[in-house]
Amino acid sequence: MNKKTGSADFFGRLWKLFASVRLTVVILLSLAVTSIIGTIIPQNERPEAYLNEYGEFLYRILSAFDIFDMYHSWWFQFLLLALTVNVVVCSINRSSSLLKIIFVKKPFFDVSKFRSLSDKEEFTDSRSPEDLKRIYAPIVSRSFGYRRIEETDNGFCVFAEKGRWTRIGVYTVHFSVILLLIGGLMGSIFGFKGFVNIPEGKTINSIRLSNTGKAQDLNFNIRCDNFNIKFYDSGAPSEYRSTLTILEQGKSVLTRDIIVNDPLRYKGINIFQSTYGELPPREITLSFKNRITGMNYKKKVSFGQQFNLPEDAGQFVVKGYRDSYNFGGHNLGKTFMGILTPNNGSPVHVIIPVRFPVFDRMRKGNQVVSVVDYDHRYYTGLQVTRDPGVLVVYSGFVIMIIGCFITFFMSHQRLCVEISRSGKNNRVMVAGTANKNKLGMQTRIKKIVKSLSKC
Repeated sequence: MNKKTGSADFFGRLWKLFASVRLTVVILLSLAVTSIIGTIIPQNERPEAYLNEYGEFLYRILSAFDIFDMYHSWWFQFLLLALTVNVVVCSINRSSSLLKIIFVKKPFFDVSKFRSLSDKEEFTDSRSPEDLKRIYAPIVSRSFGYRRIEETDNGFCVFAEKGRWTRIGVYTVHFSVILLLIGGLMGSIFGFKGFVNIPEGKTINSIRLSNTGKAQDLNFNIRCDNFNIKFYDSGAPSEYRSTLTILEQGKSVLTRDIIVNDPLRYKGINIFQSTYGELPPREITLSFKNRITGMNYKKKVSFGQQFNLPEDAGQFVVKGYRDSYNFGGHNLGKTFMGILTPNNGSPVHVIIPVRFPVFDRMRKGNQVVSVVDYDHRYYTGLQVTRDPGVLVVYSGFVIMIIGCFITFFMSHQRLCVEISRSGKNNRVMVAGTANKNKLGMQTRIKKIVKSLSKC
């Protein structure tokens, strides 16, 4: 066997494999199982979360198979590609007979097949065949797009058909599935999803990918001009809004506000409002009360800057800040941490909760410290995504709806009206076939018979 024969035989077997409906079932079941796994195991979490949940050994096994980001894994992309090829080959393999039906210029009619139908209608008409030909032809033409008249040994036949093109409905659905798969592949291979936190007034040009943690350049800059947050009476946030500016080569090209579920879209990249957080304040107004003298005074200080206390009481510096602070099993909320150093003593760590101004009274010492006010500084947390296959997927859905409508609600209908001489009268037979909705075709035949018999 020469090389050409061997190659042809190989491609023939490969074509036969991808033309198999069994392969379609296997791939669809594989995708269903993997989708279930992707639902059970959260995707694109931090590695620490998976380590805590599954342990190091199982984590390494699952990570080796890209289970934690399976929709971007090579094997998931291979399944989508295999299903795409499978649908294309199946469609091509079954299209040759369909093309002969749709694109034939002069469709073939066999009057004997119409005569053998059990649901045909018959009646008699006393007018001459020429009169019937002149009367019947326009009536048939009104209901069917294609019509022709053929003479017979004992009269003539009016053949008609409509909806020949509706046989492509199934292939339209196949094409829509191919678009959905191609769109999914484009998103899986070329798309990304990541997160970034931007403090007010700051600019970034890259994000961290959620699946790998690697940096992803955006080819443009995002600046957070402002961040506003509104709260319910309970203290829970009711709305947070970011004012973002897109910069290209240092020039502003777009500025708009975003809120949750109302993203900014630019160059195929979607920027969603995801979360927010509070940054350590730069200036804090503190209250100091001397237990001995009763003196109470306020002082605005900078974060991390040490200063002298009045009455030669020592030095104080604000060293830390937390959005939430756990003390004795209770969450104190926003809390500052400072270090108070008396002139004749050792440094003391001071906890200063914002919501509990008398908290520091529990600590022994001459000075009681509390927070009066501070400058609120926020960062906006953005989810940044890119999916170049979205338009392809949307197109696939639209075409699928069209294809399903054609497939389920339209049909290829063929009609035969035969007029044959029977004594002094003419026998008229009306019969028709449809590839779908045969009951509807019977109703149409009855209507045509009614029109022909009354004309």
